[in-house]
Amino acid sequence: MANVNKVILIGNVTRDPEVKFTPKGSAVTDVGLAINRKYTLDTGEKREETIFVDVELWGRLAEIAGEYAKKGHPLYVEGRLRMDTWDDKTSGQKRSRMKVVGENIQLLGGRPSGSSSGGGGDNEGGGHTEHHPQRHAPARPAAPPAATEPGDDIPF
Repeated sequence: MANVNKVILIGNVTRDPEVKFTPKGSAVTDVGLAINRKYTLDTGEKREETIFVDVELWGRLAEIAGEYAKKGHPLYVEGRLRMDTWDDKTSGQKRSRMKVVGENIQLLGGRPSGSSSGGGGDNEGGGHTEHHPQRHAPARPAAPPAATEPGDDIPF
């Protein structure tokens, strides 16, 4: 039987991403996404729900997100699901959390306020990085270091 582990999300960034680096120099960041769903009940009542998803980005994708993805801006993410498990230090219980590992991102929406409207300027490729960051990022970033528990190779 074939297996597929593919996630496609569009949501709004919940906080400005902070890029950190592993001891081996790999960039990594967590991006929070808020994803809204509007629906109508059989009674005609309209409802809205929001789910929050953590997306882990590595390598060049982490750097792009850190530079361009800002709180409130829409973001398209393609990736895969990963289950993190660890022992809770306070209670000793096994804990787990599902996370998305991003393999491709695209910033959506217009230019952020304060950007020049011209396509040139001193920043080489300035207009393209904003709208098509995957052109400057590998389709599949370098794999994160192997770890048995979250935080094994990440000193934060």
